[in-house]
Amino acid sequence: MLLHKISESNNLEFFSSETMSALKLPLFSSRVSAGFPSPAEDYIELKLDLNEHLIKHPHATFYVRVRGNSMKDANINNGDILIVDRSIEPNNGTIIVCSIDSEFTVKRFYKESDHIILTPANNEYKPIKISGDIQFDIFGVVTYIIHKA
Repeated sequence: MLLHKISESNNLEFFSSETMSALKLPLFSSRVSAGFPSPAEDYIELKLDLNEHLIKHPHATFYVRVRGNSMKDANINNGDILIVDRSIEPNNGTIIVCSIDSEFTVKRFYKESDHIILTPANNEYKPIKISGDIQFDIFGVVTYIIHKA
Protein backbone atom coordinates (compact mmCIF):
# COMPACT_ATOMS: atom_id res chain seq x y z
CA MET A 1 0.00 0.00 0.00
CA LEU A 2 1.39 3.40 -0.97
CA LEU A 3 -0.07 6.33 0.97
CA HIS A 4 -0.25 9.91 -0.29
CA LYS A 5 -1.06 12.62 2.30
CA ILE A 6 -3.97 14.76 1.10
CA SER A 7 -5.01 16.81 4.16
CA GLU A 8 -4.69 17.28 7.89
CA SER A 9 -6.83 18.44 10.81
CA ASN A 10 -6.24 18.73 14.56
CA ASN A 11 -7.16 15.09 15.21
CA LEU A 12 -6.58 13.24 11.92
CA GLU A 13 -4.28 13.10 8.89
CA PHE A 14 -5.97 12.00 5.65
CA PHE A 15 -4.29 9.85 2.98
CA SER A 16 -5.28 8.45 -0.38
CA SER A 17 -3.86 5.15 -1.52
CA GLU A 18 -2.33 3.72 -4.64
CA THR A 19 -4.37 0.56 -5.15
CA MET A 20 -4.10 0.32 -8.91
CA SER A 21 -0.72 -1.40 -8.82
CA ALA A 22 -0.43 -4.66 -6.96
CA LEU A 23 2.02 -5.02 -4.11
CA LYS A 24 2.46 -8.74 -3.78
CA LEU A 25 4.30 -9.93 -0.68
CA PRO A 26 5.31 -13.52 0.14
CA LEU A 27 2.78 -15.67 2.01
CA PHE A 28 4.31 -18.74 3.61
CA SER A 29 2.32 -21.95 3.33
CA SER A 30 3.09 -23.06 6.88
CA ARG A 31 1.07 -21.50 9.65
CA VAL A 32 2.61 -19.88 12.70
CA SER A 33 1.87 -21.74 15.90
CA ALA A 34 0.46 -19.72 18.78
CA GLY A 35 0.91 -22.71 21.10
CA PHE A 36 3.88 -25.09 20.89
CA PRO A 37 6.53 -24.26 18.27
CA SER A 38 6.55 -26.25 15.04
CA PRO A 39 9.49 -26.73 12.64
CA ALA A 40 9.96 -23.76 10.30
CA GLU A 41 9.45 -24.24 6.59
CA ASP A 42 11.07 -22.11 3.92
CA TYR A 43 8.35 -22.75 1.35
CA ILE A 44 6.43 -19.79 -0.08
CA GLU A 45 2.98 -20.82 -1.27
CA LEU A 46 1.91 -17.65 -3.10
CA LYS A 47 2.14 -13.88 -3.16
CA LEU A 48 -0.31 -11.88 -1.08
CA ASP A 49 -1.60 -8.45 -2.13
CA LEU A 50 -2.95 -6.65 0.95
CA ASN A 51 -5.09 -4.40 -1.26
CA GLU A 52 -7.09 -7.46 -2.32
CA HIS A 53 -7.81 -8.39 1.30
CA LEU A 54 -8.20 -5.02 3.00
CA ILE A 55 -9.91 -2.83 0.39
CA LYS A 56 -13.31 -3.81 -1.02
CA HIS A 57 -14.16 -0.48 -2.68
CA PRO A 58 -10.90 1.16 -3.89
CA HIS A 59 -12.53 4.36 -5.20
CA ALA A 60 -14.40 4.88 -1.91
CA THR A 61 -11.51 4.06 0.43
CA PHE A 62 -9.08 6.37 2.17
CA TYR A 63 -6.68 6.20 5.10
CA VAL A 64 -6.57 8.31 8.26
CA ARG A 65 -3.81 8.57 10.86
CA VAL A 66 -5.23 8.97 14.39
CA ARG A 67 -4.10 11.60 16.86
CA GLY A 68 -5.19 11.21 20.46
CA ASN A 69 -6.51 8.43 22.67
CA SER A 70 -10.31 8.80 22.76
CA MET A 71 -10.71 5.35 21.12
CA LYS A 72 -7.98 3.44 22.98
CA ASP A 73 -10.40 0.88 24.46
CA ALA A 74 -11.44 -0.03 20.89
CA ASN A 75 -7.75 -0.76 20.20
CA ILE A 76 -7.33 2.46 18.20
CA ASN A 77 -4.21 4.22 19.44
CA ASN A 78 -2.41 7.48 18.77
CA GLY A 79 -0.54 7.12 15.44
CA ASP A 80 -2.61 4.20 14.12
CA ILE A 81 -3.75 4.24 10.51
CA LEU A 82 -7.43 3.53 9.85
CA ILE A 83 -8.75 2.17 6.57
CA VAL A 84 -12.06 3.95 5.95
CA ASP A 85 -14.72 3.03 3.38
CA ARG A 86 -17.10 5.83 2.34
CA SER A 87 -19.47 3.41 0.55
CA ILE A 88 -20.58 1.61 3.73
CA GLU A 89 -23.59 2.86 5.69
CA PRO A 90 -22.92 2.91 9.44
CA ASN A 91 -24.93 0.70 11.80
CA ASN A 92 -25.27 1.06 15.55
CA GLY A 93 -21.92 0.29 17.13
CA THR A 94 -19.92 0.94 13.94
CA ILE A 95 -16.76 3.03 14.26
CA ILE A 96 -16.87 6.01 11.91
CA VAL A 97 -14.78 8.97 10.82
CA CYS A 98 -16.92 12.09 10.92
CA SER A 99 -16.89 15.86 11.10
CA ILE A 100 -18.58 17.77 13.94
CA ASP A 101 -18.72 21.52 13.33
CA SER A 102 -15.76 21.17 10.91
CA GLU A 103 -13.61 19.16 13.39
CA PHE A 104 -12.78 15.58 12.41
CA THR A 105 -13.04 12.74 14.90
CA VAL A 106 -13.30 8.97 15.19
CA LYS A 107 -16.14 7.62 17.34
CA ARG A 108 -18.60 4.75 17.70
CA PHE A 109 -21.94 5.56 15.99
CA TYR A 110 -25.40 5.05 17.52
CA LYS A 111 -28.60 6.30 15.91
CA GLU A 112 -31.59 6.87 18.15
CA SER A 113 -35.08 8.03 17.19
CA ASP A 114 -34.39 11.77 16.93
CA HIS A 115 -30.62 12.10 17.31
CA ILE A 116 -27.23 10.45 16.95
CA ILE A 117 -24.86 9.60 19.78
CA LEU A 118 -21.13 9.37 19.13
CA THR A 119 -19.32 7.50 21.87
CA PRO A 120 -15.62 7.41 22.60
CA ALA A 121 -13.89 4.23 23.72
CA ASN A 122 -12.18 5.87 26.67
CA ASN A 123 -13.94 6.74 29.96
CA GLU A 124 -12.03 10.04 30.14
CA TYR A 125 -14.18 11.37 27.27
CA LYS A 126 -17.92 11.97 27.15
CA PRO A 127 -20.37 10.89 24.44
CA ILE A 128 -21.45 13.55 21.95
CA LYS A 129 -25.14 14.02 21.17
CA ILE A 130 -25.72 15.19 17.60
CA SER A 131 -28.89 17.22 17.22
CA GLY A 132 -30.25 19.53 14.52
CA ASP A 133 -28.14 22.58 15.38
CA ILE A 134 -24.78 20.79 15.00
CA GLN A 135 -23.06 20.54 11.62
CA PHE A 136 -22.38 16.80 11.23
CA ASP A 137 -21.05 14.73 8.32
CA ILE A 138 -20.07 11.06 8.18
CA PHE A 139 -16.99 10.48 6.03
CA GLY A 140 -16.91 6.70 6.25
CA VAL A 141 -16.85 3.51 8.26
CA VAL A 142 -13.60 2.17 9.71
CA THR A 143 -12.96 -1.27 8.23
CA TYR A 144 -9.42 -1.99 9.50
CA ILE A 145 -6.95 -0.63 12.05
CA ILE A 146 -3.23 -0.75 11.29
CA HIS A 147 -0.87 -0.37 14.22
CA LYS A 148 2.46 -1.62 15.42
CA ALA A 149 2.44 -4.72 17.60
